[in-house]
Amino acid sequence: MAIILASASPRRQQLLEQIGCAFVVMASDFSEDNTLDLPAAELAVMQAKAKALAVAEKANAGDIVIGADTIVVLDGQVFGKPVDKEDACRMLTSLSGRKHQVITGLAVVQGNRVVTDYAMTAVQFRTLSATEIERYIATGEPEDKAGAYAIQGVGALLVENICGCYTNIVGLPLVTLARLMSEVGVVLL
Repeated sequence: MAIILASASPRRQQLLEQIGCAFVVMASDFSEDNTLDLPAAELAVMQAKAKALAVAEKANAGDIVIGADTIVVLDGQVFGKPVDKEDACRMLTSLSGRKHQVITGLAVVQGNRVVTDYAMTAVQFRTLSATEIERYIATGEPEDKAGAYAIQGVGALLVENICGCYTNIVGLPLVTLARLMSEVGVVLL
């Protein structure tokens, strides 16, 4: 039995390594669609499940597949990964001085068994100047991050406070994951 992370995200890999979880990476080829007309948490869970199931089809019997999808939500609008620098600027300008939610949907698949859940964290951005947004975008950090920022990097300078799970903002809520893994018989601690 192998534990497979259905994501190429280095941040998710680092979080699993941090807790001593032995795993292999098999990135999913599922294409996210943040425009679907679903409540945000349902959207994140549905996409996490689709990613995990896509990889589970290629896995060996008994393998456990972890799928995750992180989105940022502001006033009901879903922000995924920015498509370009202008999109990143739009997202960061919208988030400036405001509170938003980071939602990560999780799915753990083993054979025919699928368990899902999500974590939600409230994040308050400080007010950002146009120059600060431009400088942050120039770091390249926003390019593959939901909401165009990475709290574990330079993006920490954008965040005034959080309420909820920090690792959720990074992309893998470890407490929620540990609970789901225990439901399929894997104890992480």
